[in-house]
Amino acid sequence: MVREIVKDVLVLGRHSEPCTKNDRQLFKDMEDTLAAHADGCVGIAANMIGVHKTALAAFIGDEILIMVNPVITDRSKQVYETEEGCLSLTGVRQTKRYEAITVEYRDKKFKLHKKTFRGFEAQIIQHEMDHFEGKII
Repeated sequence: MVREIVKDVLVLGRHSEPCTKNDRQLFKDMEDTLAAHADGCVGIAANMIGVHKTALAAFIGDEILIMVNPVITDRSKQVYETEEGCLSLTGVRQTKRYEAITVEYRDKKFKLHKKTFRGFEAQIIQHEMDHFEGKII
């Protein structure tokens, strides 16, 4: 189900809780919502649809990847400055991102994965994971 995008910074500023296997409908809703906004969005965090859980959906290549309870376990020393927008906010803001990150996460079936992401894909994941901590660019 396509969910409405939250734009209230007080709601977006809350910390997220870990997902459980009871959150599987959330993952489907995130896929549907991201697909519905594919023309102007490359990722969403669960709190962007009003659910304070640590899950994100991101376009990695041509596919939507669901990351459940992701944790960055390693990051490159290389950092770069960039501008980012957010579907929940208007305009763009300056931020710094690591060039590469290694992430441990579970997929929507709760299978454990560990993968290194670089460049724009790493940037997307870092942006969405900031939402888990209530950070808004």
